[in-house]
Amino acid sequence: MIGHLRGKITAKHPPSLVVDVGGVGYELEAPMSTFYGLPGIGAEVSLVTHLVVREDAHVLFGFGTERERSLFRELIKVSGVGPRIALGILSGATVDEFHRCVESQDVAALTRIPGIGRKTAERLIVEMRDRLKALGGSAFAPNLGGVQAASSPQAEAFGALVALGYKPAEVTRLLQGVDPSVTTTEEMIRHALRAAAK
Repeated sequence: MIGHLRGKITAKHPPSLVVDVGGVGYELEAPMSTFYGLPGIGAEVSLVTHLVVREDAHVLFGFGTERERSLFRELIKVSGVGPRIALGILSGATVDEFHRCVESQDVAALTRIPGIGRKTAERLIVEMRDRLKALGGSAFAPNLGGVQAASSPQAEAFGALVALGYKPAEVTRLLQGVDPSVTTTEEMIRHALRAAAK
């Protein structure tokens, strides 16, 4: 099991990134809450990880904080919630925001996350209520660094949102609503996710 990685970021294509550790490039998938805090390409990063082993692939997930990884691990124990949906939940809400949704039994807020229907949202609220009490501490604090994009930030944001489960037409609408002064991929995604949650 790979518990954490420390190395240089060599590629960022939300929700995927590559971290070079001693000459070996590890491909990871990370929630947008982690992406918001990543430094630029070439900078060193330290991430806690979770390895999901499937019949057809081994997928490594990276997280900026232990709280994010702990929530991810609890989410994938819920019936009907796989790693993709768990990644979507962490991309659409911070650990604290998810905690508040469960405590206030806010089904509507959870169903705005791609892949979460009413039944899954209700199941999450019931099953996660007790589990969340074990997740303490403060939310992930972003520390944005420079981003070197191989393609335009808007194209990367589009690809990331589609990968998170949003339909292309919906992504186009969400990105059109982003303020033109926003120029980084991470900020575009953050604004689009906020708009989707309204």
